[in-house]
Amino acid sequence: MKRFVGRVRIQWVWVMVVMLWCFGGAILGTGNENIAKYKDPKQPVGVRVKDLIGRMTLQEKIGQMIQIDRIAATPHLMTKSFIGSLLSGGGSTPRPRASAADWVNMVNDFQKGCLSTRLGIPMIYGIDAVHGHNNVYNATIFPHNIGLGATRDPELVRRIGDATAIEVRATGIQYAFAPCIAVCRDPRWGRCYESYSEDPKVVQEMTDIILGLQGDIPSGSRKGVPYVIGKNKVAACAKHFVGDGGTTRGINENNTLTDVHGLLSIHMPAYYDSIIKGVSTVMVSYSSWNGKKMHENREMITGFLKGTLKFKGFVISDWAGLDRITSPPHANYTYSVLAGVQAGIDMIMLPYNVTEFVNDLTYLVKNKFISMDRIDDAVERILLIKFNLGLFENPMADLSLVNEIGSQAHRNIAREAVRKSLVLLKNGKRESEPLLPLPKKASKILVAGSHADNLGYQCGGWTIAWQGFRGNNETSGTTILDAIKSSVDKKTEVIYSENPDTQYLKSNHFDYAIVAVGEHPYTETVGDSQTLTMADPGPDVINNVCGSFKCVVVVISGRPIVIEPYMSVIDALVAAWLPGTEGQGVTDVLFGDYGFTGKLPRTWFRSVDQLPMNVGDSHYDPLFPFGFGLTTKTMVARSVSAGIDGRPYIAFVVIFLFAGLYFQVKRRKLSRSQASVWPSWFCSFLLNRFQNSPTQRGRRQVQLQTL
Repeated sequence: MKRFVGRVRIQWVWVMVVMLWCFGGAILGTGNENIAKYKDPKQPVGVRVKDLIGRMTLQEKIGQMIQIDRIAATPHLMTKSFIGSLLSGGGSTPRPRASAADWVNMVNDFQKGCLSTRLGIPMIYGIDAVHGHNNVYNATIFPHNIGLGATRDPELVRRIGDATAIEVRATGIQYAFAPCIAVCRDPRWGRCYESYSEDPKVVQEMTDIILGLQGDIPSGSRKGVPYVIGKNKVAACAKHFVGDGGTTRGINENNTLTDVHGLLSIHMPAYYDSIIKGVSTVMVSYSSWNGKKMHENREMITGFLKGTLKFKGFVISDWAGLDRITSPPHANYTYSVLAGVQAGIDMIMLPYNVTEFVNDLTYLVKNKFISMDRIDDAVERILLIKFNLGLFENPMADLSLVNEIGSQAHRNIAREAVRKSLVLLKNGKRESEPLLPLPKKASKILVAGSHADNLGYQCGGWTIAWQGFRGNNETSGTTILDAIKSSVDKKTEVIYSENPDTQYLKSNHFDYAIVAVGEHPYTETVGDSQTLTMADPGPDVINNVCGSFKCVVVVISGRPIVIEPYMSVIDALVAAWLPGTEGQGVTDVLFGDYGFTGKLPRTWFRSVDQLPMNVGDSHYDPLFPFGFGLTTKTMVARSVSAGIDGRPYIAFVVIFLFAGLYFQVKRRKLSRSQASVWPSWFCSFLLNRFQNSPTQRGRRQVQLQTL
């Protein structure tokens, strides 16, 4: 009996084994059936988005639509209100001179609050990285967009995007509010330097920066679908949709008066290109089109951008953009929320009033003023970008890239951008007597002007603080003065005087002078100007210095400014725009290590009375036309003296050339060895001496050929 029972037990064991083998997946599970699809990276992004949306409450969805400044945030608030995004406005930093590690730790602290929620949806952090990672101490500051437009070099701009993305990611941030693809049609606008050009074609070309920021769209992928590749890239933002650069008299946030053809042919083309290149987000403009605020323009945002252009990313408001739908701002906030969300804005940059926004939007949805479909559309677009960024798999930042902030490789790119952006407008009072390139070897030279030794002035607005800064202590870089000192011959005496008086100038002799003048930093409405004059004491410095010595004037400005009254006294004139931290790029071309190649990205007017004036206008009569720019060649060697400069072997070059001609004539009568051996030896001697002379060390080597 015991034996029989034992056999039965064994048979049942085998039956169970077979059943488990056949149906084990159904009985015990595969181990993945309890994992939500949105958490499974093997699932298509669309499946993950739909799965997550289906699990979210209204409050969780509204939270995803919110972006607040870090100043208003706490980890507890991130958890309680399900906040979907944070930003740093201009100058909003963890602490003064915060390191990359400080930024990473701050971002991670907030991220932990988001991950502790029921669904663990990570937040996305945005920042105005508009000419490099410009809020961060020691970051590489590239030329502002107007200067990049002067380069006409999309490949360079793409590399700048790549470098910017790496530095942004080094601080734990995943989202850059760039590029600005405005087409500035009036330099009186305070944001004109954020525009690449008055010509929409140039702006279109410069949208290649998106490929640098986000990465190349893989071959075979659908064009127009947002795409971000890898942990070293960021989500980009094309802004400000649309017509922000065409406002009346260049007044910021004002009204753009133009017909549909004007809007689509001038201000819209760069958005076509940006969407094709996979831009992740689009920011709406404060401005109006023919009297209608863009933040409430459903026809343009939902109808044209999302409908006609098939934009699949998310649309974000500008800072407190919903508040400004009404006049005065915030006069009827419930209406503003209704108008903005119904227009098609997906993420709202509040940036502070969380409770009011949540209450108003909740009320509007529950009372069916706004449909749940509209809310779901907004949240789906936001989640798409978060999945594209890999935030669900890698929500926490690390310190692996902290050494990329201000790296030498990135500064080299910035220096290249500076020298390619400079536009030479005048070179000598007579065409036959050019002043540039300047000689490095001179007895004594004068550097003057308020912008020669001021890193803040070089960088302009949107640098460290919203309105920029003044002086040399807020970040690291090379001023124009320091670049001059490091470029000239060691024996050349460099004297700096910001505003030398006439008595000082009369009592000193200088071989030549470099004058750096221009505008003080500004941003947005603060920069609106109806006069476009240079900052004092710029005019006096030009008249006094250039009236005494040969001079080159370097204009540091975010746009063309009034310069015609001083043209007669100026020997050479350079538009340097807002070059950023790498002042050596200026001296690279002043002293001839590289030639001038930049072309005007916008028309340089004679008088503000002509404005607005753009290429193609019937009243076009500029001081310097769009696309103008003189060129120079790379300089081999030069000194102030027209003589032999204390190097008698130079004189032998002339003798050697005549000797070479003599031997060529006699070649038939002399053997090859007699005719050519000693010229080859002598050429080698000259080449060695020439390339190792003090003026040639560290410069490009020239090739001398034997006769």
